[in-house]
Parts: sequence; structure tokens; C-alpha cells
Amino acid sequence: MSQARERGIPDATVARLPLYLRALNGLAERGTATVSSEDLALAAGVNSAKLRKDLSHLGSYGTRGVGYDVQYLIYQISRELGLTQDWAVAIIGLGNLGRALANYGGFVSRGFRVAALFDADPAVVGERLVGMAVDHIDDLEEVLGRQGVSIVVLATPASAAQEVAERVIAAGITSILNFAPAVLTVPDGVDVRKVDLSTELQILAFHEQRKADREAGSPIMTEDWAEAMDA
Repeated sequence: MSQARERGIPDATVARLPLYLRALNGLAERGTATVSSEDLALAAGVNSAKLRKDLSHLGSYGTRGVGYDVQYLIYQISRELGLTQDWAVAIIGLGNLGRALANYGGFVSRGFRVAALFDADPAVVGERLVGMAVDHIDDLEEVLGRQGVSIVVLATPASAAQEVAERVIAAGITSILNFAPAVLTVPDGVDVRKVDLSTELQILAFHEQRKADREAGSPIMTEDWAEAMDA
């Protein structure tokens, strides 16, 4: 992401670039050579005006009456996201979630390589997963440096997440993908992306409940009703 930031691309635009890339890869797999901004926006789930503005930050404006060259736009976005490099990733915590992440086959095709696995459980350390042995968390700093790890994925219990984060930051890691159910405190210059599955499920449950209430004809509390009740 550093290239995008250095070029002054807004964070909101950077957050949408993976959506465009996923849509473009789908088009490429179907043999599509060019795509209009309207069709690409529809595939990515955004409006076309926002898409055109986002892509203009990359210097890509498309061709009037033709649209965007799919393969070239894939290259442009991949370059801005840093996916033309080989990023070494370490996964810390080999419970069910950590194992699922380690076995995810999509990392390699998207420019990421699982280079190290860590756990604190002696029964897990030494076990071979995805062609490599699980290292003990005590060896964290040495292995991160030896493997040239750039990104760490935290899948530890909440109680261990902050301590482990501090250790990887001290070892020079500045990019963390946090699956642990904990909010991390990190210094400036360290990027943390939090993936909270339970929160996302709760949001979906909220929407399901709203739909059920509508179907049942139950009143749905609005902000105005809530404010009136508080008053």
C-alpha cells in the first residue's frame, strides 16, 4: 500500500482497489478484453462515478466508447497494491482459524507467500502444515528475520494478541492482519487491519431481525423514537 500512499491516493480509494481487482480477474477468466466503467462498477458493487474517480488516481481514464483494457487495468491496480512483489507472510496461532488461513490457496495467486507458522502449544510445534514446520513462538523474532516476513497474521487468543503484536513490531513488522478478538494498541507507522468475524455475524443478525420484524408487522424503533424515549 505504500506506493499508493506516496502517490497521494486516498485511503478510501485504496480500500476499493481490491474490489476492482477481484472483479477484473473474474472478467479476465471469462475472456473479457475490455469493460465499461458502468459494467466494472456493477461487478465491483460501487457506482460508476466513484469508480472513474478512483481509477483516475492511477492515471487510468479508459477510452471513450471502448472502456478499460482489462489486463492493463489488472496490472495497474496490482502494481499500486504492491502485488507484483512476493510478500512473505507469517501466521501466528494455529488453532482452527489459523490452520484454515494457512491452507488457503488464494494467497499465492494474489502475491502472498506463507513463509512462517507459529504456535505456543508444544503439541503443535514441529507439526508440518502447507509444507513447513510450525515454529515455537519463542523463536518468533529470529524466524521473522530469517524468512524476510513483511506481514503478520494474528490468529491468537485475545489474551495473547497485544503481547505478540508488540513483539512482532519490535522485530520490525509494520503490517498486521488481526483476527484475534482484541483491539491492538500500536505505535504510529504500524498498519493494523482487523477482521472480526463475530462482529460481522452480529451485523448480519441485526439485518435479519429487521427483515423478520417487517414481515411480522412489528414496529421498528427509529432514531426519532429512540430520542423521544430518552427524553
